[in-house]
Amino acid sequence: MTDPSPPPSDRPVALDYHEALAALTARGRFGIRMGLGRTRALLRALGDPQLAVRGALVAGTNGKGSVLALAGSALRAAGLRVGETPKPHLVTYRERVVIDARPIGVDDFTRNVEAVLAVADRVARRHGDPTEFELLTAVVFRHFAEADLDLALVEVGLGGRLDATHAWDGGVAVVTNVDLDHMDRLGSTITAIAKEKAAIIERGDIAVTGATGEALEIVGRRARRMAAPLTVVEPATLLGWDRDGIDVELPGLGKTRVGLRGRHQAANVAVADALLDALEEAGITAVDRDARRRGYATAVWPGRLELLELEDGREVLLDGAHNPAGAAALGRALDDLGPHLAAGPLTLITASMADKDVDGVVRALSAAEALRGAAVIATSVDAPRAMPALELAERWRSLPGPAGVPGPASVTAVSDPLEALDAAMAAPGTTVVAGSLYLVGAVRAHLLDDPDLRDPDPGAPAR
Repeated sequence: MTDPSPPPSDRPVALDYHEALAALTARGRFGIRMGLGRTRALLRALGDPQLAVRGALVAGTNGKGSVLALAGSALRAAGLRVGETPKPHLVTYRERVVIDARPIGVDDFTRNVEAVLAVADRVARRHGDPTEFELLTAVVFRHFAEADLDLALVEVGLGGRLDATHAWDGGVAVVTNVDLDHMDRLGSTITAIAKEKAAIIERGDIAVTGATGEALEIVGRRARRMAAPLTVVEPATLLGWDRDGIDVELPGLGKTRVGLRGRHQAANVAVADALLDALEEAGITAVDRDARRRGYATAVWPGRLELLELEDGREVLLDGAHNPAGAAALGRALDDLGPHLAAGPLTLITASMADKDVDGVVRALSAAEALRGAAVIATSVDAPRAMPALELAERWRSLPGPAGVPGPASVTAVSDPLEALDAAMAAPGTTVVAGSLYLVGAVRAHLLDDPDLRDPDPGAPAR
């Protein structure tokens, strides 16, 4: 009689949540290794769960998360059950796997990690050791397959062509925009980076892009080669803004409220709206006008121009602007929001990874009129790639701002981010926390207590 149980090496080993998380993140030691072979092998070993769900794969330099937040909110307003993969997490690792705007539960996360780890060694013997992100991608699709979703919105991790998420083709491919970022892996030119991102467009897909210039040429060429209908999206017409969002004019919807701050969201909501059109064209689902309006107006994207109003009346604005384009968008938003924020000069708390374009971020933020005369507190986070606070403060002091434009009133270094927060909140005016999503996550966890984001204590009994 044949034993139906898996070989001993493929049987899940019972883990608690923290053991499962540690086992998954330990694979980070293998770094980032581009390629689809290991991910495809993992998914095959799990029964190809990615084939159970359709939806949109979203690549781009900036705006991916906003597009997911806007489109996901509209889909939920239409009564649909949608899975999403926002990146990176802010408070708990479980935020990387989301269904109906709630992170995967502790038990579901643990059980799926166990199942994926059980086949990882078998895959490694032929394809090499899977990386952390490859294992996470397998966890995502295994959980999505179990969850009886209507569709999924999946954010590309890095690039597109060789990113683990590209092992899935949901039927709709979106490239939000292309700018210079991750140049060590994607190439040093817009053309090279665009080729990596455009490669997510596969034969049979419906494609959408907000790219411009030479990047648009590359995306268009890929779509033609794959015989994929391509919608090229212009930013929605910006009608105005206030403290809590923007108003735009969208084709087919007219005047539309967007609950995300920043004029750059006019481009993102246009891409999100075209994404929904593409889902309908692909035969996946349809979202009516009323649901779109409700969804866009109530969209939430934590840590991205998120304004927290604390019980003591203080305001803290969180934004993960970690590259020059993101920093420029934050600077413009601060200028726009200035009249709507608490009286007094801003205080900026900032941190950065050492391998980012720190000088480009500093220059972009220095151009914001709202930060002239502000106090800047440079800090650091507990991460191997983090730039020390003293070094970041020196960058702020030494880099000249725009000609004739006064810089910040003061630049200080406070190594501990929560001590930096205490120092900032002792001053009048709004505190802005930006430059690293690790920093944003640490501050957000300190200021807000969200039950969905609470992980069990490390000493909690195993299930």
